[in-house]
Amino acid sequence: MSKIKNIIWPQVILFGDSITQFSFQLSGWGSEIANKLARKCDVVNRGLSGYNTRWAKVVLPRIIPPTVSNPPVAVTIFFGANDCSLQDKNPQQHVPCEEFAQNLKDMVKYLASAGVPNDKVIFITPPPLHEASWEKECILKGCSLNRLNSVTGQYAQVCVQTAGQCGVDVLDLWSLMQKDGQDFTAYLADGLHLSAKGNQFVAEHLWRLLESRVADLPFILPYWGDVDAKNPENSLLSD
Repeated sequence: MSKIKNIIWPQVILFGDSITQFSFQLSGWGSEIANKLARKCDVVNRGLSGYNTRWAKVVLPRIIPPTVSNPPVAVTIFFGANDCSLQDKNPQQHVPCEEFAQNLKDMVKYLASAGVPNDKVIFITPPPLHEASWEKECILKGCSLNRLNSVTGQYAQVCVQTAGQCGVDVLDLWSLMQKDGQDFTAYLADGLHLSAKGNQFVAEHLWRLLESRVADLPFILPYWGDVDAKNPENSLLSD
């Protein structure tokens, strides 16, 4: 019997902070994307709660090695919600805007060296912050309000500008969720993280950017009705 060939399952990697880490929870945006791509590729959650871009660029080569034989078909980079923490209130997570932009550029440059070209990368800005709701969370943790929506918006704008400079697509959640002055609070569970409606919003808008990148991926392994019932190996072990 000839050697059985392993199936190479393509990957979409979701790289980000807690908003990405939580995206595989019930009704999460990551699980929705994974469901859309079932039997076509693996959607891999590499969300790291509390991380900023300073730390993210350090660990990225451990997540996507430089010598990977099958580079991801797409990578989302979803940071900023921690970078934009106020320096005087949360210095551990705070990253200045200029460094934030450079960190994003460095990650895109690294990905290109690892076989992931710029057209496979999608930036996602942080969503807007509802200060009153997030302040309640901060008080419960024994601290004062450590983020402002106006500052979050500055980081979102930098993310959009950097995407243009790098030639990558960007999903500007901060702007979209506040478009035409709409009330964005329904998109947030605690003022910062996403609610069920927010997760649905991200999934729908991200899919519009992601779909073209995965459109040519074939269905992996035959449809059950096409399997040769008498000689299944003929159907299941062929390329």
